[in-house]
Amino acid sequence: MLYNVDDLPQSLLQNPGARIDFTRHFGIPFFSQLHLSAGSTGVTAHDIFSDENGNVNERVRNVMNTITAGDYFSINEQMEILSLGWKIGNKGYFSAGIYQELDVFAYFPKDPAVLAFEGNADYINQDFNFSDVSFTGEVLAVYHAGFNYKVDRKLTVGGRLKLYSGIFNAESTGNEGVFRTVQTPNGPNFYRHEVDGLNVIVNTSGYASLKVKDSITVDGAVADLLSRSLLGQNVGVGIDLGFNYRVTDQFSINGSVQDLGLMFHQKDLENSNYFGSFQTNGLEPLFPELDGSESAIPYWDVFEERLDANLRDETTANEYTTWRPLKFNASFEFGTGKSILPCDYLISKRPRFMNLFGMLISGVNRPKGPTYGVTAYWDRKVNDNLRFRLAYAVDEFSLTKLGAMVSSRFKNFNIYLAANDIMGYTNLAKANSASLQLGLQFIFKDL
Repeated sequence: MLYNVDDLPQSLLQNPGARIDFTRHFGIPFFSQLHLSAGSTGVTAHDIFSDENGNVNERVRNVMNTITAGDYFSINEQMEILSLGWKIGNKGYFSAGIYQELDVFAYFPKDPAVLAFEGNADYINQDFNFSDVSFTGEVLAVYHAGFNYKVDRKLTVGGRLKLYSGIFNAESTGNEGVFRTVQTPNGPNFYRHEVDGLNVIVNTSGYASLKVKDSITVDGAVADLLSRSLLGQNVGVGIDLGFNYRVTDQFSINGSVQDLGLMFHQKDLENSNYFGSFQTNGLEPLFPELDGSESAIPYWDVFEERLDANLRDETTANEYTTWRPLKFNASFEFGTGKSILPCDYLISKRPRFMNLFGMLISGVNRPKGPTYGVTAYWDRKVNDNLRFRLAYAVDEFSLTKLGAMVSSRFKNFNIYLAANDIMGYTNLAKANSASLQLGLQFIFKDL
């Protein structure tokens, strides 16, 4: 909702090459941007917890029949700790800050969930794929500095350098292996159970030290996690790049990429690896006559030994590297209702338009491929101190997503509020997604 809003500094976080309409800014620490979004495709809380069907097992079964391994759950939270910027020369603008981010993304593990919930009786000769298990989760602090430069009357470009300080990370992607039950009418049993090519890896950083501290308190754990945000734990580096090109006074195009970067996990590591292959036709117990000094054959112990010898688990502390979830944006915008705002420092008496109509295509790269969304919006500049935006979006969560943003300025003090999927707020249990952004800051238009 804040993309291309030229009088909000947060637009520079989404496109460092955006055209801007201010000369300085300073955010209220911890309150210049608070952002929370959550969503799930294929299922809502109402589908599971509704009272319409009293049988919870039946509700879960219905959901599992409709949801696919491509459906996912996501949570993203951002809090701007520090934000500031100022004009440099006639064409440049420098901005910097620190923000904390949480990002959790998990695909629905369709096959393992069906196997655990329903068993294998109705799925003879079918594969259950462990590749359905795929998730990422991280908490980190981001230190950033960016520069926005107006090349000429038409083109503005920008870049932002980011240093990541990892607080916590967990990821399990690219898993392999299948489980199947095969009919063997001519074998020693009616069925044979097979685990073939199992290789499931769960990497974590920032977790092992918390796990071993049995006596740690909640306050102690929080303090430990916060201490890792100061570039003392796992670190990474990334960049944002963007541009804005004004084809005519009324029509412009722009685009950006965010978080093109890597995290290097080298400290406080734990890797759990489950791997191997195994086949069994079940137990074939014998019942020999035993005297008082003999014991029965320990069939279960023998089976466990065979299982452990073929399906193994291993815990290591190996370093690993992860890509940050790359974000990309591309949009065009058309203005109507010409106005002149002489306070614009970029171009003396640059023409401005009170109404802006635009379309934005955005996405995030995820383990099984990018997720997409398309947003059409109307942006209305009521006056120098009040602006609002109405938007309609289509994405993988919903085909009817309505959003709104309002930004108001009292002298140099600015407050903004933006919400996505407004219809979902009428009943959050039935909503597939929800998003909320708000912020408080000081914005200056002249020195």
